[in-house]
Amino acid sequence: MKQAGFEVTVTDMPKASLDNVKAKHNVPSAVHSCHTAIVEGYAIEGHVPATEVKRLLKEKQSVTGIAVPGMPIGSPGMELPGITAHPYDVLSFDAQGKTKVFATIKP
Repeated sequence: MKQAGFEVTVTDMPKASLDNVKAKHNVPSAVHSCHTAIVEGYAIEGHVPATEVKRLLKEKQSVTGIAVPGMPIGSPGMELPGITAHPYDVLSFDAQGKTKVFATIKP
């Protein structure tokens, strides 16, 4: 994210504390992942490409946040030398926990 121009502050915290952050920002349990960021009021969950975060901020969509559940091979930080990246979806979610496809990443 730093390479994409975002100012990043990392806070390492126990899982219970991170779960509280997720709950406070209405991140549905179905999309929980290992990383949570709050960017301009949006929750960003998991290995979301910076391009999609920038798109969300530019379009100012009426969603609570976006997420990449799990850790798909080829998503940012999950690149593996010699292994072909897999397609995956970036999901948007609202405060009620409803999700829909925000973007499909096809490496």
